[in-house]
Order: sequence, then C-alpha cells, then structure tokens
Amino acid sequence: MEIRVGVIGGTGVYDPKILEDLREIDVDTPYGKALIYQGSFQGKEVCFLPRHGMTHGVPPHKINYRANIWALKKVGVNRIISTAAVGSLNEEMPPGSAVLIDQFIDFTKQRALTFFEDGQEGVVHTDFTEPYCPEVRKHLLENSAPSGLKVLDYGTYVCTEGPRFETPAEIKMFRSWGGDVVGMTNVPEVVLAREVGLCYATVTLVTNYAAGISKSILTHEEVLQMMAENIDKVKQLIMGTIAKMPKEVQCNCEKTPGKMVV
Repeated sequence: MEIRVGVIGGTGVYDPKILEDLREIDVDTPYGKALIYQGSFQGKEVCFLPRHGMTHGVPPHKINYRANIWALKKVGVNRIISTAAVGSLNEEMPPGSAVLIDQFIDFTKQRALTFFEDGQEGVVHTDFTEPYCPEVRKHLLENSAPSGLKVLDYGTYVCTEGPRFETPAEIKMFRSWGGDVVGMTNVPEVVLAREVGLCYATVTLVTNYAAGISKSILTHEEVLQMMAENIDKVKQLIMGTIAKMPKEVQCNCEKTPGKMVV
C-alpha cells in the first residue's frame, strides 16, 4: 500500500516549508469542507491538516472533527500522526516532555462524537481496547532519540470540552481516575479515525502542570511559549518517523469491524 501519512497539527506544528511540491486542497465532505496541504517528504506523500485553522482561529469545541477525518481518508491517507499541547497531572511528565498517549477518558459534553448516528449502518459499537495504533506508536518511539525530546510511551489523556482551562477540583478528580495529561482536542478525533479504519497515534507535548498542581495561574501564552521552545523537536520526531516508516502495515486498525466506508 502506498504510504500517505496525515499530520494533524496542533498549536504551532504546521510548517509548509517541510514539504516539496506543496499544493492546497479544499476537500468536500458530508460534514463540510476541510483544508489540507499535500506534498512530499523523502519520497512519501504527506498531508498536513491545521486543526485550528491557519490562523489558529477555531476553538477546540468548534473544530469540525468529522470533516477533517473524512477528508484525510478521502484523499488516501492511511496513517495519522496528530499533535496536541497538554497539561500534566503526573509529576513524571514534566513540561517539555512528550507523551505517546495510549488511553483516553472522554469528558467532552456537546461534540459530534461519531460517524454512526443516523442508523443507516445499524447500531455500531466500535472496540476501543487499544485506542491508538500500536504500530505508529512503536515507530514514533523507535525514532524519538534524534529529536532530543524526553518521550514517554504511556499516558492516559483526559479530554475536556474547553475552551476554558480546568478547575483544580476537576484536575483532582481526573488524577483520581488515573489521568496523566489533560487537553481539549483528542476526542472525538481518535474515535473518528478508528471508525473509518485509519491508523492513528498522538504525540502530546506537555506545556505546563495543570490547575492546582501548577504554582501559578495558567495562561495560553504559557502554552505558546513552551510550544515555541520545543516545536523543532516535535517536527524532528514526526518527520523523522515518517521518513523511516515502512510501507507495510502490520496492525489491525484498517480491519475495524463495521467501519464507515468513505
């Protein structure tokens, strides 16, 4: 199978200069349009999708997740590496470290969470025992050393609705549930990717300790500063992994029972 990797960029990650033969694609989907930047990198096709828009103007609870995932599948992407800025609930995951999350807890409240909602495919219950593609996670971990990032190969992501930050009471609850990091974008993105049979993994960059753990009041500027300090390392991790990613797909993500056909 031709390798065509999708990179969903969170805060500060999108960089069109990385790709050759760059073109902009406006993809029509049943859920609206999605903007994708497609090009090549060391012989592999790569599609960048800026999650918050090119001007970072779309808040997390307003992102058209269904259009984004549908569009990537429609243009032939078979693997997705997404990025996300997160707050840490775990002292072993300090600011500046990268966490390859392997589980999530969904605490969103009003988002469209699935492609299976009109009943035409019957009632579909998708298995999420292993939410993130083990193969893509393995490739990221194996190629992490040159980036200079401290990369942890486990972590439970708590997804909140946003756009506000969490209260200390909420963080205390999330920690008691076993959460390690908290963010606002990974759900329903990971769910939708599995529903269409895409391999999907997420690199989270810890930008701060969460409310009640941090000794100071949280600000978006703090997040942007930490991302700016580590953005080149994140790009190195992602693009270095893509360059060495083998053609063969060994996982079972594409074989998701009852998957939605795009």
